[in-house]
Amino acid sequence: MSIWRKKSLSELLLQAEGSNLKRTLGAGSLVALGIGAIIGAGLFVRTAAAASEAAGSGVTLSFIVAAIGCALAGLCYAEFAAMIPISGSAYAYSFVTMGELVAWIIGWALMMEYALGAATVSIAWSEYLNNLLGGAIPYEWCHSPFEKLYKISAESIAQISVLPAFKASEWIGFDKGVLSPEQFQKLPANIASTVQITQGIMNVPALVILFALTLLLIKGTKESASVNAIIVFIKVAIVLVFIVVGWNFINPLNHDPYLIPEGTPGHSGFFEWGWGGVIGGAGIVFFAFIGFDAVSTTAQEAKNPKRDMPIGILGSLAVATVLYILFGHVLTGVAPWQEFATAGKEASVSYAVQTYMKGYEWLGTSITVAILAGFSSVILVMLMGQSRVFFSMANDGLIPKAFSELHPKYQTPFKANWILFVFVGLFAGFAPGSLAGDLTSFGTLFAFVLVCAGILIMRKSNPDVARPFKTPLVPFVPILGILICGLMIVSLDAFTLKSALIWMVIGLVIYFTYSRKHSHLNK
Repeated sequence: MSIWRKKSLSELLLQAEGSNLKRTLGAGSLVALGIGAIIGAGLFVRTAAAASEAAGSGVTLSFIVAAIGCALAGLCYAEFAAMIPISGSAYAYSFVTMGELVAWIIGWALMMEYALGAATVSIAWSEYLNNLLGGAIPYEWCHSPFEKLYKISAESIAQISVLPAFKASEWIGFDKGVLSPEQFQKLPANIASTVQITQGIMNVPALVILFALTLLLIKGTKESASVNAIIVFIKVAIVLVFIVVGWNFINPLNHDPYLIPEGTPGHSGFFEWGWGGVIGGAGIVFFAFIGFDAVSTTAQEAKNPKRDMPIGILGSLAVATVLYILFGHVLTGVAPWQEFATAGKEASVSYAVQTYMKGYEWLGTSITVAILAGFSSVILVMLMGQSRVFFSMANDGLIPKAFSELHPKYQTPFKANWILFVFVGLFAGFAPGSLAGDLTSFGTLFAFVLVCAGILIMRKSNPDVARPFKTPLVPFVPILGILICGLMIVSLDAFTLKSALIWMVIGLVIYFTYSRKHSHLNK
């Protein structure tokens, strides 16, 4: 059988009509669902990472670039979701347009989006929990073995400050007592020997929250539309309060220069300074937009998917984009972006509030508590989304049947949930958050590229099929979506790209040794 064999569109449409899922979600609920999945660790953690690693204050421009890529992909998603209102999202769409092998690849890539996304958010959850507890959890037990903490004494700081080669611009943030790895490498040997180095062992809090939410999923507990709306209200309120209050604490000097200048120490790569840094930052903050595509996985539960799915996808994306740009502007205006590489690396929002917004320390604490609740809902949505992808792939025979087996009492895919916990837990407990986050961005961007390509193919292969929502300006929009998302993939660091290549090779090995033979299309 050919690796390009496809599911028929008519078969999928019949499957959607015969679904037992209740259609209870309206356009408002879908927008709320999208915002609930989008606003999370990506905004509160990756914004600071993108600013310190690539874009500086220009992270606001990075958000605009990422939003354009998402909007182009979102228009393509909207056409598919309205035309094929079935769970499975990009995996199901690609099975119809590009065949089984591409469907497998995109399903494998979606694991990088949802599973590693859940790992990244759980790592962020751990960081904010430790911040709330005042650092009570030892560094070793809330960080991966690949992370180190460099603490320097006040006496050593004083010695560095009087050195002839000392340049304040290269040592911003070190006066807080925490060094970046690059700063540590520059220390004179006699001072480097006094630095206290602590290496992580395992991120225990991240594993705890994953375990708790896995139990909830197995038992069948899920958020209703009303509960999700409450959580969305809280998270949006947090962002708005920080923007409004923080606007009065913006220091214009923190935005000058707006982009990272050429020659800045630690920013030698093309995607680490200037306009190249804006593109590099877009690849990093792209993680912040992950979630709007999760709306498409609920197509079989929408009251009027032909009308409501485009509204849910594009509406949630529009609201999030505006909030993101304002948030990034305030965060890099309140605190210097350089400090987010050292002292403010973790729980950046709370750090900015507690350090630079005197009199509003209570805001930092309340923000942390609410963020923890919001992160929990994001993790839950991502784990649920991944289990749906697993369920669809298992029903097609591409992965073992165990992934689609339901619990005899709770009627949930409990085996898939436990396997997912082990997989996600390995990343959450033993991998740094930046790796998991960047791999998640790769998986999502790759899925977006294939969805955009799918629109081009479907317009030629099925030109007469009913399209309640049509992507405008085809082929311009999907081609531009492919180019922008592809550019953001290229902007990711070399280690992430190599790791993603290894991941994809492993997926291809599994497909040709197991999935191809066991596929139901073989029968």
